[in-house]
Amino acid sequence: MGDQQWFVMYTTSRTEKKVEQRLREKGIEVFLPIVEELRQWSDRKKKVQKALFSGYIFVKTTKANLWESLQVPGAVKFVNFSGDHATVRDREIEAIRRIVETGVAVETDNDEIQKGEQVKILGGPLQGMEGECVNKGNKDYFVIRVPGINQVLMVNVPRKFLEVTS
Repeated sequence: MGDQQWFVMYTTSRTEKKVEQRLREKGIEVFLPIVEELRQWSDRKKKVQKALFSGYIFVKTTKANLWESLQVPGAVKFVNFSGDHATVRDREIEAIRRIVETGVAVETDNDEIQKGEQVKILGGPLQGMEGECVNKGNKDYFVIRVPGINQVLMVNVPRKFLEVTS
């Protein structure tokens, strides 16, 4: 059967939620991080939900079953990273899940971000999380790297809540 891992699926534009639903209906474990964004129109403001990583969802399956997951409409391919399928570790998925659930403001970036310090978060909604912190534009950001899709998740955390562990 092989071990289940989190693979990164690329979907057609703006179909992430439909693909997630179709995979769930097949009994496949999926994770689509959704964030709320306040959109401003000329006459009103509205909260919209959008995929954190546009065009990507995470699928927990085995290598042997990747093909099956691609049979749903909207699924394009699994992301390859230097010839191998990109996978994301459980702890990164858990960290992303927690960040999304707490609703803290989050940014994504696909720039090359320098390696930061190892920190532990001491206060605020993400208290207890450990990971990497970088300084960008005079702000401290807790970052989670998602190497398979070359994305970095950034959450601004005040320096007073950070304890350097490295």
